[in-house]
Amino acid sequence: MNRGTVKFFNVEKGFGFIKEEETAKEYFVHSSGLKDKIQENDEVTFDLEQGRRDLNAVNVRKA
Repeated sequence: MNRGTVKFFNVEKGFGFIKEEETAKEYFVHSSGLKDKIQENDEVTFDLEQGRRDLNAVNVRKA
């Protein structure tokens, strides 16, 4: 389980980015990968799953 902060999330479009705490890498997150509602600056935990292009954050929950 990874930890990070929601850097950006557009509720209307259903996507955003999460910055991982440990590596400072940013991962795409889609609303389909959310377990809780999130907004910018929320602390979250997440798993990573291979998407079409890169790794995506999935199973995203507020920390």
